[in-house]
Amino acid sequence: MIRHRPAGSGHPYSDDTEQRSPVHPVADAPLRLGVRTSADAESVEVELEIRDADGTRSERHRLSPVARSSRGQSVDGGHLASAQARQNRAAGGWELTLPTVPPGATLRYRFSALRPGGSAETTRWFDCRVATWRPGASDTVRVSGSPAVAARPSDIEVLDDGERILRVRFALPLTTDEHVTGLGERFDALDHRGERLDSVVFEQYKSQGAHRRTYLPMPFAHIVGGSGWGLHVRTSRRVWFDLGASDATRLVVEAETDAGADAEALDLALYSGTPTQVLDAFLDEVGRPTELPDWVFRLWASGNEWNTQAEVERQMALHREHDIPVGSVVIEAWSDESTFTVFRDAQYDVRSDGGPLRLADFSFPAEGAWADPKGMVDRLHAQDIRVHLWQIPLMKMRPHPQGQARADAAAAIREDVLIKEVAPDGSLRPYRNRGWWFPLGLMPDLTDERAARWWTEKRRYLVEEVGIDGFKTDGGEHAWGADLRYLDGSHGDESNNLFPVAYAAAYGRLLASAGKAPVTFSRAGFTGSQAHGAFWAGDENSTWEAFRWSMFAGLSAAASGILYWGWDIAGFSGDIPDPELYVRAMAASVFVPIMQYHSEFNHHRLPSRDRTPWNIAERTGDHTVIAEVRALVHLRERLVPYLAEQARESIRTSRPLMRPLYFDHPADARVWEHPLQWMLGDELLVAPVLEPGAAEWPVYLPPGDWVDVWTGASVPGGTVMTTRTPRDRIPVFCRASTWPTLESIFAV
Repeated sequence: MIRHRPAGSGHPYSDDTEQRSPVHPVADAPLRLGVRTSADAESVEVELEIRDADGTRSERHRLSPVARSSRGQSVDGGHLASAQARQNRAAGGWELTLPTVPPGATLRYRFSALRPGGSAETTRWFDCRVATWRPGASDTVRVSGSPAVAARPSDIEVLDDGERILRVRFALPLTTDEHVTGLGERFDALDHRGERLDSVVFEQYKSQGAHRRTYLPMPFAHIVGGSGWGLHVRTSRRVWFDLGASDATRLVVEAETDAGADAEALDLALYSGTPTQVLDAFLDEVGRPTELPDWVFRLWASGNEWNTQAEVERQMALHREHDIPVGSVVIEAWSDESTFTVFRDAQYDVRSDGGPLRLADFSFPAEGAWADPKGMVDRLHAQDIRVHLWQIPLMKMRPHPQGQARADAAAAIREDVLIKEVAPDGSLRPYRNRGWWFPLGLMPDLTDERAARWWTEKRRYLVEEVGIDGFKTDGGEHAWGADLRYLDGSHGDESNNLFPVAYAAAYGRLLASAGKAPVTFSRAGFTGSQAHGAFWAGDENSTWEAFRWSMFAGLSAAASGILYWGWDIAGFSGDIPDPELYVRAMAASVFVPIMQYHSEFNHHRLPSRDRTPWNIAERTGDHTVIAEVRALVHLRERLVPYLAEQARESIRTSRPLMRPLYFDHPADARVWEHPLQWMLGDELLVAPVLEPGAAEWPVYLPPGDWVDVWTGASVPGGTVMTTRTPRDRIPVFCRASTWPTLESIFAV
């Protein structure tokens, strides 16, 4: 075997062994050519033809052996332990790096692997054009938006391969007092001035803040300070930002494009004004949040070990026993793990045409995992608990599907509802998931309304007959590679980022068509996600560092127009948090739009890693945790009317519900010294305690009159004050003018 895939797997942050890098060669820059072979290859050569204005010349080069890397696994591991193990399988990697390639040239090459005994295997020929950076015309970037913005693109350059403009690069001015923020959900900081970021949807399993990668990017930024302005690069393709890193006076944007040499290649919107005015103009373009019912502000509870009806009902009974009210339960491990439409252990006849099933098609054995799903949902509804089911936008193909899963896969191919990829011979075939989670799964094209309807109709009985209230629309990050083809003819570089937006929208339409609120709960998204449901910050460990990262994520998402946002309280992965971290995180989450806890599957090994208060208490021996969490959740229940009212106001005004302080005080330099404080609605200032062992915590109170909600003491603003912080309370202050109307919420 010898394999060369010019574009590799499409991993945005790592090159695969067998790819060309960069995929589009750039003049006067190095070019790496790589292959993967079976282990018996003794050597590999490349035959290279270079055609330019001086004619054609041929070269032969021998490749050097290298360690194998596939889908980035040697760099950042995989989502699952098995994915991490696969990187160690023996296989031959080979590469050659050409120091430079000439401008204006066309390259043609093929590889040969020599085996024992002198036999050889040769690949087909591959062709590519060498692109060159050159100055771009002033109309290469079309600028629209507010004429009041003084910044205009300068130093425009294009990467031109002689046929197409592949990238556009330009600069905008930055003044010394400007901060750069927004850019979707970001885990590492609030102000990104002096940094480099990009916008590509990516599943970074844990440590998002350290790797600076995100599930939910947007090429949209606030520039706060000075006169105040913002920008939106109107593209779904990848964009890179140099936010004063190379030159403190310049914000440099580089974006993928696909345009003719004389065409406008990129569209840039510029907005002027306060952060609220900038966000309002942005939301006018991309869509505003849809109001969700008040119950979404109550506690959400889940655990991956809750994978039977008996366990779900037991856990909900324990919440009642401990007087910890739950508003929503998310059941993740409910399905047969093959169709993601059928409850595990359900009995039914396979529908060979792949059409949707109805509740009457199923029988549920009394001894099965889910003996009476509808009865369970009805009973939970009677307890004022909503029920959400987990989803993944893939058709699992490993192990080889049987039964209904096999019929569904055949129907998906027959009905032409799948995303496709380019095969080695240039033809199109169904895309096989290149991510590390459910590898090789088929992927429905949920950006296509017909295909999305085909997919969601299979879930209609869950909503209309079982009574499900919403879906956890997990895993929207699995579309990798520019070679993907969507049903509308678009390529992956244009549509991959849009897939998670369409994913949540499709499930929202299903719910709305059944007369229910479009409550989806997603971790992935992009520009346009603002209008589609709720979001959480994704997978993370139970550490103080991850706690801080998650708070940055919530604030930057809010600044980008995401209204309904939460996180896995105190982290969901690995061993349980200690009591202090757990209670501090719960106390902070009372004042976050979506309050939810969750825990990772641990194969039912003991001791349990559930993040329930009673499990934390039992595991640590600290039983005060239960009483502390009870009081916090009851406080949250009292806050629900305020949160619902302020959410409606946020939709009306574009002021984020969970609002960084710079929104209200853009000219106040001190707010940047306390980035992890926020306004919750118009009246409450929140300052979470983010370090262990803190008996006191500094809080910056902007100008105005404030009241400490725990003591009722009046406090003047415009200063940093130190407040006492028992572990079940974080500093919260109310505007003095509205304290009389909110005081009862905080009464003990």
